[in-house]
Order: sequence, then C-alpha cells, then structure tokens
Amino acid sequence: MREQLAAFLDRPIVRNGIIAVIIFNAIILGLETSKEIMGAIGPLILWLDTICLGIFVAELLLKLVAFGPRFFRSGWNIFDFVIVAVSLAPTGQGLSVLRALRILRVLRVVSVAPRLRRVVEGFVTALPGMASVFLLMALIFYIGAVMATKLFSTSFPDWFGSLGQSAYTLFQIMTLESWSMGIVRPVMEVYPYAWLFFVPFIMVTTFAVVNLLVGLIVNSMQDAHAEEANAAQDAYRDQVLERLAAIEKRLEDRSS
Repeated sequence: MREQLAAFLDRPIVRNGIIAVIIFNAIILGLETSKEIMGAIGPLILWLDTICLGIFVAELLLKLVAFGPRFFRSGWNIFDFVIVAVSLAPTGQGLSVLRALRILRVLRVVSVAPRLRRVVEGFVTALPGMASVFLLMALIFYIGAVMATKLFSTSFPDWFGSLGQSAYTLFQIMTLESWSMGIVRPVMEVYPYAWLFFVPFIMVTTFAVVNLLVGLIVNSMQDAHAEEANAAQDAYRDQVLERLAAIEKRLEDRSS
C-alpha cells in the first residue's frame, strides 16, 4: 500500500496539481497585502488560504505514510516539512513575523518542480568552488579598499574615508551602479589618472571573477543533470533486468 501511495504522489498530475495550489496560494498571500481587497473580501481570502494550507498538510501526511522513516532522509522532504510547520505556527501577538513567513510556502514550488530543484542542487554543489572564488574576491576587495583609502580619502572622505567606506564604494563600482558619472569621473577631476586604478578593478571583479562564479554554477548544474540522467538510466536498467529475470523464471517453471 505504501508503494502504491508513493507512486500516486509521484504522478505528474499530482505534482502539477500541487504546483497549481502553490501558485494560487502565492496569489492569495499577495492579495492579503492589499487593504482594499481585504476590506472587501477578507474572509474569503483567509478561507482560501486555509484550504491551501490544508492541502499542503494533507500532502505532507500522505508522504509520511508512504515513505515512513525514509521521509526524513530527503533534504527536500525536510524542507517541505519546515515550510509547512512554519505556516502552522501560531500568529498571535509577538509572533506576527511568523505570519509574514507564510510567503515561504511559495518556495515549495522548488521542491516540487524537478527543473527548479536541479537548479538549486547545482547551486549547492557549486558552493565549495564558490567559496574559493569568494575568498579571492575578498582579497581583491581588501587590497583595493586599502589602496583607494590611501589614494582618495583626503579629497573624498564620504566615499573613501575609511576601509569600510572604500569597500562599500568599490562594491557599488563592481555592480556598475552609477560608477562612472557618480564616482569615477568626480574622482578623476581631482586625480586625472584615477582610471588606472578603477578600470583594472572593474575588469577583474565585474568581468573576470563574476563570470567565473557563473561558470561554476553552470558546470555544477550540468553535473547534477548528468547524475540525475544516470540515476534514471540505472533505475530503468534495473527494472528491465527484474522483468527479464521474472520472465526467465516463468519459462523455467513451465518447462519443468
């Protein structure tokens, strides 16, 4: 019975139905932020939200029955359990923040949709490699912040007056947010050769290091996809072998 229930929960129509409920619930939670809508149909909105939560709880209970202790061996199942548990927490006085956290239910679409799940798994797999890239970026920022503070703090104390201010300004420059007209050109009016510092910094951080992070994530996503494909092939091969073994056994029984 557990296997039949697990197979039922794994059907595409069931998964797509849960995704539809998650999206509908996200719309409902968004409507709750409107005072006009809540004033007009507030009870209906809350009633629909309760129904969506009931569906999530029912799905979670069915998974617990279908998988038993194996339910908690999957990180995605634990993720769903925590999200639903937060939604069931009391939202009385002093716990209003938990009511705001109900929007986290929308994140359940990540655990239900295989493609989104693959993206997250690829990102998590890339974290060890990203740590090295972040360490490299931290070193570059530290060196750049020290140099910028020593070079430009006298004339531009608001941007480069301290190590922290310089690091924040350099982060703004790395994001290319008003970096030219807002920061670099005013600095170049006082220090004409300041571009010799800012242009290499942008080239290294924005174009080299950031693209390196993107490359790591893409490679990890491809590896995760390959592992998933190999696992599906192995499962299919095992099913075929089991069927062949069953057929051979039946033939032996008949011949005997």
